[in-house]
Amino acid sequence: MEKLPLVALISGRGSNLKAIIDTPNPLFEIRAVISNRYHAKGLAHAKQADIATEIIDHDLFNSRLEFDHALKNCINQYQAKLVILAGFMRILSPDFVNYYQGRLLNIHPSLLPAFKGLNTHKRALEAGVKEHGASVHFVTADLDAGPIIIQARVAVLADDNEASLSQRVLKQEHRIYPQSIQWFAQNRLRLEGQYAVLDDKPLIFNNTD
Repeated sequence: MEKLPLVALISGRGSNLKAIIDTPNPLFEIRAVISNRYHAKGLAHAKQADIATEIIDHDLFNSRLEFDHALKNCINQYQAKLVILAGFMRILSPDFVNYYQGRLLNIHPSLLPAFKGLNTHKRALEAGVKEHGASVHFVTADLDAGPIIIQARVAVLADDNEASLSQRVLKQEHRIYPQSIQWFAQNRLRLEGQYAVLDDKPLIFNNTD
């Protein structure tokens, strides 16, 4: 079986990237890791695994559209059939997202639709929720609002702080992100309208409680 070619986008430490690189018997091939920051620590994980790395510094462009155009051209050089955001701290333009529709995944450290955006662990603790977690979703033009593929839940403990809660959630992120990519590589996962579909069944999550 031919492996799915993918490109990963990062901005920071790349812990999810490392988990994906270390996936046992992967059905995918990471052809390149692209960062918008020269000093992203995650680039070291790629280099250690002999994966090509690219830097596209967003500060060198006059607009978001110009940056996204350069990013798209770089991705397409690697003939990627899937693009994954692994701690990529840039909001992508609707044109970019639409170009890769159904082929663009993200992981977010909350049980979406709760706590979209930044500082999710801090906000979860301040809100007094009993459960927190992580979500993998297809990317759409609306921030952290695309169809959910899989979620992992962790209990919020009475003595939790941001660091302890983040650590437990991150452990789950490292489990569910590679799983989602494997499903996509097996042609079991796709985007269909407003839903992620796995094995021809829409994935529906009820997080309104």
